[in-house]
Amino acid sequence: MPTGPWHAERARFPFPDRPAETRLPHEIGLITTIAAALGLALVFGFVCARLKAPALVGYLLAGVLIGPATPGFVADVSLAGQLAEIGVMLLMFGVGLHFSLDDLLSVRRIALPGAVVQILFATALGAGVSSLWGWPLAGSLVFGLCLSVASTVVLLRALEQRGALESVNGRIAVGWLVVEDLVMVLVLVMLPALAEALGAAPPGSAASTGSVAVAPVPADASLWQALAATLGRVTLFIALMLLVGRRLFPWLLWQVARTGSQELFTLCVIAAAVGIAYGSAALFGVSFALGAFFAGMVLRGSALSHRAAQETLPLRDAFSVLFFVSVGMLFDPRVLIDAPLQVAATLAIIIVGKSIAAFALVLAMRYPLNTALTVSASLAQIGEFSFILAGLGVGLGLMDAQARNLVLAGSLISIALNPLVFRAFEPLQRWIRSRSALARRLERSADPLAELPDTVDQALLTRQVVLVGYGRVGRRIGEGLRARGIPFVVAEQNREIVEALRQRGIPAVSGDAAEPAVLIQAHVAHAGVLVVATADTVGVRRMVEVARTLNPGIQILVRTHSEEEAALLRRDRVGQIFLDEEELARAMGNCVADAVMRAAAERSGAVKDEVR
Repeated sequence: MPTGPWHAERARFPFPDRPAETRLPHEIGLITTIAAALGLALVFGFVCARLKAPALVGYLLAGVLIGPATPGFVADVSLAGQLAEIGVMLLMFGVGLHFSLDDLLSVRRIALPGAVVQILFATALGAGVSSLWGWPLAGSLVFGLCLSVASTVVLLRALEQRGALESVNGRIAVGWLVVEDLVMVLVLVMLPALAEALGAAPPGSAASTGSVAVAPVPADASLWQALAATLGRVTLFIALMLLVGRRLFPWLLWQVARTGSQELFTLCVIAAAVGIAYGSAALFGVSFALGAFFAGMVLRGSALSHRAAQETLPLRDAFSVLFFVSVGMLFDPRVLIDAPLQVAATLAIIIVGKSIAAFALVLAMRYPLNTALTVSASLAQIGEFSFILAGLGVGLGLMDAQARNLVLAGSLISIALNPLVFRAFEPLQRWIRSRSALARRLERSADPLAELPDTVDQALLTRQVVLVGYGRVGRRIGEGLRARGIPFVVAEQNREIVEALRQRGIPAVSGDAAEPAVLIQAHVAHAGVLVVATADTVGVRRMVEVARTLNPGIQILVRTHSEEEAALLRRDRVGQIFLDEEELARAMGNCVADAVMRAAAERSGAVKDEVR
């Protein structure tokens, strides 16, 4: 008999199965589930989009409608859950293709301590509130842990829709949630040993919890032994992926691409993503999501990584819809009537408590206001790991069904509200910045990295280039300027990058260049050129306004990757706009023209030789 949270949740509801004579054959259960899930998701998503609501809400409502808690047709919850897991794998694989190890290491100083402290705070908050309800300590701790970890799937969807996945804030948010996922892997392996220490009945066998394969813990193993074993397996997996996988899988992808078969190439990409994810769970106890994430990271070393990302995009979109539908299928609406105050308290912890904690942590580490707001909005929801942890807690006897219902209710409602939270933080940021005294306190103007050192030669701060953003594009621009001996000052939000630049003797200031103080510190009033090379162009207009106010004659160059954004910037006449696709096409067109002219010249020379 299959076990796990998806199956257990289906068995919990008392609704009878349909009569045998009206049931569809078992063999088409998968087709029925996919057809019902995608069809209703399309209908409800379209309605929500027309009503100016997030399509995500429609996907969740479609899941509630075909779930076991509502009358009528009931889809197979376990099949939907497994399909959703494939979506999580493909989505995390795509993120890994765009998120290099250097990106992850570049945000480690904020993501690692921030995620750990935020998990501890949210766990304590959830445990404290549930203890007031009379819950035992073990159940309260598991409940708090369920509320402490956000959904990477939801975050990635929000960042992709905002075009912020490649930005500094996007990398910080993704790195933060990767650390949370790693912590949850440890918790899921430690929980059986911890449950036994708290007096709960030990599980009879290894618990397969969908997204995470939890390795069995010996009955006589201590908590520290379980932790050491888990750390050893995770470390071994990461070492193999970085040392062996970074050479083997790009080579394999290239060999398949040489066959010229598009089908084989797509099959190789999907097989690598799903195979590595499954192997990581089966052999090392690492989650499917993290396994797929590292698979994407190692394949990023291939020159074909961009093509691989494009090939998997349609599948990622389709299966991510199934993920949200499966979440809705697990939701029992009766909990909203039976325990409305407890649902409200759960939502308050998820949306308000975690967000305030993350906001304070990011500001305490002297990052800009918009970074703090982005991370806060990213964490204002819970998702897949919360379901898994709640299911394991119920299976171990640490939580009851009511606690799991609260987790599911908090997840569904917070996921539905998360796009609205992202939309709200920009007006909030403008409101805070409109009150300069409050903004200065929040932005930590006393930060030493927010001011250029006195040792910078003043001759380098006249007619210099102010370079906003030192990512993949900005770094190449900076290297080109340095090679030509052109002085420049970098304005960058990532504090680690600013520290590294200063160690190399390159003038740099930390902060959001949309804030006047940052551009003032970069001496934009005396600059000759302002180059905006950041991937996130939300604050470009404010940067241009500040720069032209302080320096009316400054020349402005702006990079953008969106045709819509490029059109708006050209309409506002902010400066010279460089669109990624346009510049690539122009460069390739010039190369083609040069090649044609060389070929024509060679043919002309050959004809003259023949005439002679």
